[in-house]
Order: sequence, then C-alpha cells, then structure tokens
Amino acid sequence: MKKRYALKLIAACAIAASATAAFAQDVINIANIVELSGGGATAGTNFKNGVELAVNEINGAGGILGKKIKTTTSDTQSNPGVAKGLTQKAIDNDVFAIFGPVFSGSIMVSMAESRRAEVPNFTGGEAAAITEQGNPYVFRTSFTQATAMPKVARYITDQAKLKSIAIIYVNNDFGKGGLDSLKKALAKSSTKILAEISTDSGQVDFSAAVLKAKQSDADAVFAYSNEEESARLLRELRKQGWTKPILGETTLTGQKVIELAGDAANGAIAHVGLTVDAPVPAIRAFKAKFEKEYKYVSDHNGMKGYSGVYILKAAIEKAGKLDRKAVAQAMKGLKVNLDKYPGALMYTEFDGKGDLDRMSFMVEVKNGKQVVIDMVPPLGAATRDAVKPLAAVTDSTAKK
Repeated sequence: MKKRYALKLIAACAIAASATAAFAQDVINIANIVELSGGGATAGTNFKNGVELAVNEINGAGGILGKKIKTTTSDTQSNPGVAKGLTQKAIDNDVFAIFGPVFSGSIMVSMAESRRAEVPNFTGGEAAAITEQGNPYVFRTSFTQATAMPKVARYITDQAKLKSIAIIYVNNDFGKGGLDSLKKALAKSSTKILAEISTDSGQVDFSAAVLKAKQSDADAVFAYSNEEESARLLRELRKQGWTKPILGETTLTGQKVIELAGDAANGAIAHVGLTVDAPVPAIRAFKAKFEKEYKYVSDHNGMKGYSGVYILKAAIEKAGKLDRKAVAQAMKGLKVNLDKYPGALMYTEFDGKGDLDRMSFMVEVKNGKQVVIDMVPPLGAATRDAVKPLAAVTDSTAKK
C-alpha cells in the first residue's frame, strides 16, 4: 500500500516538474493545427498565414513577457479524425496553446483533447455548439452563429424587408448550426422560411437545389455553405436566371468565392464579422502587411488567425504569467483595446463561454470586390459606443 502511494507521489511530482520546466522555456510553443489540404485548404491556409504574420510581428517587438513565440504547423487534411490525432500529438509535445482547426466539424472533435489537457485552444469555427458544451479552454476568433445570425436576421427583416426566404445550406455541423440559429433568430419576425434545402459538402451539381428554391417562390435565397460549394451555387443561381436577392454569411462573399464564382458573385450580400475592406485603420494596415508578405489578399480566415494571436498575447499579459490555466481564466471577460493591441483589429470583448462580441459589417460584391455597405454594432450594450456610422469611421474606432 505504501509502495503504491509512493509511486503515485513520484509520478505526480514528475508531471508537476515537467509542467514547470515547460513554462520556464525560452519560447512559447503554439501549435497551428489547420486545414492545408482537402475542402478546407483555403480557410486553413489563410488562418495559418495570419497566425504566422502575427507571431513574426510580436517576436520582432520583443515577444510576450519577454519570451518569443515558436510555431509548428500540421495539416488536418480537413479530416476531423486527423485533427484529433494532431491535437493529441501537440499536447504530448507540451505546447502552451493550440490554434485551429478552422472547420467546425474538426474542432468539435479535437477540442476534447485540448480540454482534457487544459490547453487553451483558439478556433475560427463558427458552429454554435462549439462553445455550448462548457469547455473552459476553447475560444473563438470569429463570431458564433448564435451571435451572427441575429444580426443577419435583423438585416433580412428590417433593412431588406423580405417577407420570405429559401435557405440552401450544407449538411454538416457548420451548416446545420447556421440553419438552426437563423431559424431561431427569424422565428418571431415577419420573414417566413419557405424552404430548407440541404446540400452536401463537396457537392458539384446545384441544379436541383436552385430549382427547389425557385419553386418555393421565396423573395430571396440565403446561401450557407463552404467556399467552393458557395461559388458553384452562385454560378448555378445565375445560370437558372435567378434575379432575386442572394444573401448569406461571411463565406458567401469571401475572396476565394468571388474568384471562383466570377461575375456570378456580383450582387451577393452577406453579413461578415471580418473583412479586409472594412474602413477601419487597423484592418487596412493588416491588409497591406498580409499582401506584402504573401502576395495575395487575405480573406476573413487570415484575420481570424492574426487577431487570435494578439488576443492570446492580451490574455497572457492580463494573467501576468505563462500559466495555461491562468490564461484560460483571463480570457473570461477579456476586453481587448486597440490602443494597446492594434493587432486585435477591432475592440473585442469575450464572455464566459469563449465567444467574442465586436463590430461587424454588411458587404455587397460589386465588380468582383467586397464593398462595405453598412456597419453592424456589437450585440452587447457595453460595446455599442465602439461603433460609429460608416461615414464617420476614423482612428477613433478603437475604444480607449
């Protein structure tokens, strides 16, 4: 009995010593676990590049608490099972934090590992369920669908004044979560949903889906899918002569979708949490730096990765030490101001679940480019003064 107790005590001491040694290292190790191939390659590559751009900037300015950041990058292949295995491997290597995956289906699987190991995990995934499971170690760098869809619903009903819509969505965690959140947001409005049209991830032919939308006689279609599928859907809508409004969320008007859809993307309108075309000085600076470094224009995923690293920096500095538990606790109620952390891109607040609240935008694709047509205030009353009318946006967008 005494021998068994002694062995347990020795093992516990070894684990504690290992943790102490990790935090005493000269670098802050973070794992970039993202989609570099498969259906999520565009999103994951942009996210990775954004993370690495922020890391280089922060290291060049002296690091965090005097320590430099070191990143390792792994490809999930857009496969949840691979993402789970890579997360466990990163934990075995005793990383301080994990960035990614971006796809909701993958983070829903992999975050169980980072939670078990008590490692802060930053994701660009938007499915509402990600932060509804009480995981104290998962944090978003994007809006949850539960935050974004009420903003979309207000636009559909109050500004676009649409009486009915048909929803074409991708049948995965991301798509079903968006559908459920939009239905909930529109439930008490004057806008009716006349059709819910399910499509598959990787689907090529959207002729039947578009035909169903046309047969519903809805006033508009709401498109909610991944990048390549969204582009195919836009092309099919135009092919079948659809002239009514085409609405969506961030992905619908993303740079990759615009490139793939060509002229078919013109006129599409979406609510976006992040866009490099926003009239915000910090965002404009990011756009220029990213394009200079990578020779192309970032989409919202690059912004998610970039701002996420600065948010981690803010949380570490709030905690005042390189302690993963303390940093996770510091994320609860974290307020990130642009005067101290311009890399956060906009004034941002986090709630107790790991969800963020900040200003967002309505954009329309015109002549192959995103054009911001309106600003949408944060949902939280505490941050409403962080937003000014579109015409009045200046450097003072940063809340002091």
